[in-house]
Amino acid sequence: MEQTTNSILMIRPVNFRMNEQTAVNNYYQESIDGVLPETINVRAQKEFDTYVEKLRDIGVDVIVVDDRLDYDTPDSIFPNNWVSFHENGDVGLYPMFAKNRRLERREDVLETLEEKGFYINNIIDYTSAEEEHVFLEGTGSVILDRVNRKAYCALSPRADEDLFIEFCEDFEFTPVIFTSYQTVNEERKPIYHTNVMMCIGETFAVICLSSIDDKKERKNVIKHLKEDDKIIIDISEKQVTNFAGNMLQVKGANDERFLIMSQAAYDCLTLSQIETLETHTKIVSSSLETIETCGGGSARCMMAEVFLPKN
Repeated sequence: MEQTTNSILMIRPVNFRMNEQTAVNNYYQESIDGVLPETINVRAQKEFDTYVEKLRDIGVDVIVVDDRLDYDTPDSIFPNNWVSFHENGDVGLYPMFAKNRRLERREDVLETLEEKGFYINNIIDYTSAEEEHVFLEGTGSVILDRVNRKAYCALSPRADEDLFIEFCEDFEFTPVIFTSYQTVNEERKPIYHTNVMMCIGETFAVICLSSIDDKKERKNVIKHLKEDDKIIIDISEKQVTNFAGNMLQVKGANDERFLIMSQAAYDCLTLSQIETLETHTKIVSSSLETIETCGGGSARCMMAEVFLPKN
């Protein structure tokens, strides 16, 4: 069982813009006034292509699938919310909060992986929960410590507790449940995705502890991370708004480990945080300004890790 993979699935956008359906509870999204949608899409594509190139340069196997023009899927660039791939050949399909995001789920994406030699054994499909208005948005909602079989989840309108527990039973993870907040217009509101405030690497965890308002919950999260020997790098709520929690550790050439993040995330880290991280892993950053501003997601959201076995 490994925490990091060398294979990453990414979806290249064809119609990227701010998704009005997700903006209701993703407070990181903003519209860019006075810029044509076509221009925003072109900018996002450039950021995407540069990012893929950087990943390939360090030896990551990036499988790029183009989004389709026949559906209105402005958030397709964030595939980790609708699908997860596991070492035993299982695939999870997840219920999505925004109706237009449900169109992102595509069978042909799974077929592409099979064509590339990956083995899919079983599909565990939670999408019928959408009919009950119950959601769990993949590895956006759920942060997996695959080695220690623990799953961390910050509850929100997009992360239902009962469904999360069902997921943990199906995939054999111990659930660690809490609520993480951000201040919006002087009001504390749940952060929409756990992976905005938390990242788990092989030997470390980046987390915004101050966003977990309940002291008992906070203590419990710290206890779990410490008992698994994770060095905790605590980030501030301001750093969370710059996507410093939205990182992913991957495997590059020669099994070297890299922590992938956006330029905004890197720029907001303190020198001491960077030094601590660099004792565990190399850092790679890429500018994702348009994607972060309009999409309200960053580097980690764009990567669906492929842990499937090869035929």
